Amino acid sequence: MAKFVYRMQSILDIKYKLEEQERTAYGIASQRLQEENAKLQQLMLRRMEYEKRAAELAVGLIDVRAINENKRAIDAMKSLIRDQIMKVHAAEKNLELARRRLNAVMVERKAHEKLREHAFDEFKEELAAEEAKEIDQLVSFNYHDQTDET
Repeated sequence: MAKFVYRMQSILDIKYKLEEQERTAYGIASQRLQEENAKLQQLMLRRMEYEKRAAELAVGLIDVRAINENKRAIDAMKSLIRDQIMKVHAAEKNLELARRRLNAVMVERKAHEKLREHAFDEFKEELAAEEAKEIDQLVSFNYHDQTDET
């Protein structure tokens, strides 16, 4: 029996490898976004702690130096949070770009898989036609042998 050989199998294999690379890149971008979001959450928690400390410093005996230091710490946290928000947005853009590239590669791979399926269907049709031709020849041969014997 004949064996099916897809003539563009090497291209399909490359498409599989490209898709795997893009999946890895997407995973890395997703991980990076999660890390940046975690850093942002930590900064916000620290800012809340400083604000809580500011409220505590305002009650009771007033220590001006401690209040000023705490205010500078809150201002520094606000600046760090703004910077971190920018990093989160950049990570989100990178994730979206990776998702788009992955989607494009998947579409290409699926198109090549469809082409392979069509080629395989054609192969099966050709094989069936060949078998039918062989059967017709065999039947014709047997018929001629029977008519020659009589």
